[in-house]
Amino acid sequence: MPLLIDGHNLIGQMADISLDDPDDEIRLVERLRRYHARTRKRITVIFDQGLPGGKSRPHSTHGVEVIFAPGNTSADALILRRVRRHRNPRELTVVSSDHDLAQAARESGAHAITAAAFAAQLAAAPPASTEPTLSPEEVEAWLRLFRRGNGDG
Repeated sequence: MPLLIDGHNLIGQMADISLDDPDDEIRLVERLRRYHARTRKRITVIFDQGLPGGKSRPHSTHGVEVIFAPGNTSADALILRRVRRHRNPRELTVVSSDHDLAQAARESGAHAITAAAFAAQLAAAPPASTEPTLSPEEVEAWLRLFRRGNGDG
């Protein structure tokens, strides 16, 4: 389910990123890229008052689109516009703690979660690996086997 994220709203809920940090947007985008790599969810993050406004090509990647709202509009307005224009809003999840935005998104058919709830998802550890692990004894047995095959053992 694609995510539409109110970027500054989410930063305000992050324990390790501050709105006072001049690199706060970049730090959030890096975190969203890792989340995308883990979940494969498509993400659009929209920040208020970016200059010159519009899609940030240098910061956007295949799975994470970064947009800065032009000075005459807000991230909330752009998010809601995207929800209303989407061919199937039920496929979208809006991430914002702005009650009015969340309510309008739900009325348009989208899902909505709070920025605090999504920040908790970002902070969660990645799922445990399903790769089998070897005991130290098993590692040593394999090393002996490979050394023997190379004429070292």
